[in-house]
Amino acid sequence: MIAENTQTQMRKGILEYCVLSIISRGEIYASDIIAELRSAKLLVVEGTLYPLLTRLKNNGLLSYNWVESTSGPPRKYYTLTEVGREILSKLDQTWQELAYAVGISQSGSNSKTS
Repeated sequence: MIAENTQTQMRKGILEYCVLSIISRGEIYASDIIAELRSAKLLVVEGTLYPLLTRLKNNGLLSYNWVESTSGPPRKYYTLTEVGREILSKLDQTWQELAYAVGISQSGSNSKTS
């Protein structure tokens, strides 16, 4: 139970970073974001993603435009703003630092058990 809780918290903690990374590759529809997150085992439901997208947009990190759809109502496609790109760059740096720190701590603990 404790491990599952920690895993859930870890996934929640990197969700915003992952969403920004996905959107940074180009204009994207929300359901495509969900599909990418699910394929990466970051199971996300619409009820989690849409408030996050709204918050990121309200903070100036995202913009969107409406695109007509041939199979239904218009779709909202998201892109990063310049501020969003700057924030993502900072998050990339933080991720690299964390990955390095985790790698160091894991290699240090492995050498003690050998």
